Amino acid sequence: MRLDSDAKTARLKRIRSLSHLLDNSITIPGTRYRFGLDPILGLLPGGGDLASFLFSAYIIWEGAKLGVSQETLTRMVSNVLFDTVAGTVPVLGDFLDVTWKANTKNVALLEDHLRVAPANARSVNRWVVVAALLGLLIVFIGVVTLSFLVFSWLFRQLTGS
Repeated sequence: MRLDSDAKTARLKRIRSLSHLLDNSITIPGTRYRFGLDPILGLLPGGGDLASFLFSAYIIWEGAKLGVSQETLTRMVSNVLFDTVAGTVPVLGDFLDVTWKANTKNVALLEDHLRVAPANARSVNRWVVVAALLGLLIVFIGVVTLSFLVFSWLFRQLTGS
């Protein structure tokens, strides 16, 4: 599917806005440091991590529709994969959510690709994108399951039940 310039611009604007909301929409008073809803969503048990994951997957999907290369797609997926796995570590994961900003990194990768890619550059195959997103989903489910099992085990050890 070929997108005209206006459609590409609208898509890029939409994912820039989403990335900003997730990673940079809130300023810490008295500082220049910003964070977004992503680390706040991560504090909500279960559903918050899923929402963050789905927003990040949406940015990757839209990037694919805009014609990213397989190399750029791999880097985008790697950013979300690192954010997902490292974000499960208690305390360190919360700090990482505030500092890593995978969505901002992915929009920058997409913008770089669009800026330097020739008009006839070969974009990634749709099935590769689907496979990458399914792989991310499997990792996400695995991480959530492992976290649940570890916390259940810890709870049983602490309560003796």
